[in-house]
Amino acid sequence: MLLALLLTWILEGKPRYTTMQDGQTVPYISDVGADKLKPLFIAMGAFVVVTLDISFLAERWLRHTGKLFRNTSTFQKVLSILSIISAIVGAAGLILLSIFDTKHHPRMHNVFLALFIGGYIFSAVFICWEYQRLGVHFREHSILRTSFYVKLVFILLEVALAIAFGVLNRKKMWNNAAIVEWVIALVYTFYVLSFFMDFIPAATPAGHHAGGPQIEEAMSEAEDGGRAGSGQYLTTGHGRYYENGAANGHNNGYTNGYGNMYANTQRQPPPRRF
Repeated sequence: MLLALLLTWILEGKPRYTTMQDGQTVPYISDVGADKLKPLFIAMGAFVVVTLDISFLAERWLRHTGKLFRNTSTFQKVLSILSIISAIVGAAGLILLSIFDTKHHPRMHNVFLALFIGGYIFSAVFICWEYQRLGVHFREHSILRTSFYVKLVFILLEVALAIAFGVLNRKKMWNNAAIVEWVIALVYTFYVLSFFMDFIPAATPAGHHAGGPQIEEAMSEAEDGGRAGSGQYLTTGHGRYYENGAANGHNNGYTNGYGNMYANTQRQPPPRRF
């Protein structure tokens, strides 16, 4: 979508749209999207954010079923749910800002723009936090650590760029602000693409990825009283083995072995003397 909007503006000879400010030569994304490409702007924007939100839901389901690294605490699940809610808010912001364009609804457009940027930044914060906690429990799997750092870089970049965008707008440096807006959108695109790597473990054979259900069940057992389970195992397992196996074997050995040998010896007649 970004490429289509940018190429349209360039191929048309870099026209100056009616929504652009005095002295502005670089259009905002919304300036191009509010013109004749508005249907494309709405359709592609909705497609991108709906697809991303579906990937959030799919990741939650795969993590719940154990095809991705399972959450090891309720807190991680809460973070995952908060990231989904924030992503839905951000998606609504992008769809609404494309509908309420800057030409006809400038004030509402700016409100929805802030909702879009804020929603996805908070979503990234929550999911980044979740991945950090997962990485603590699954230290041997570098893909979680990589994903965490990718999302952390996105958060830092987008927050810095959003602040710069607001400052440049306030100072009426329209061209610089427009360039920053295009960069924000480009960084967001790479953030969306980064989620492909999060689904890699789900594509590996069962049991060959991040621990699967086995490690998670072991962790849950340890957290919920695994020591008691181990004690019970020792009592009911090894204890029963030693009581029934060793005791019976030892006793039966003496009874059936040495006892029978002794009895048979007693029954033998005395040797003849010649």
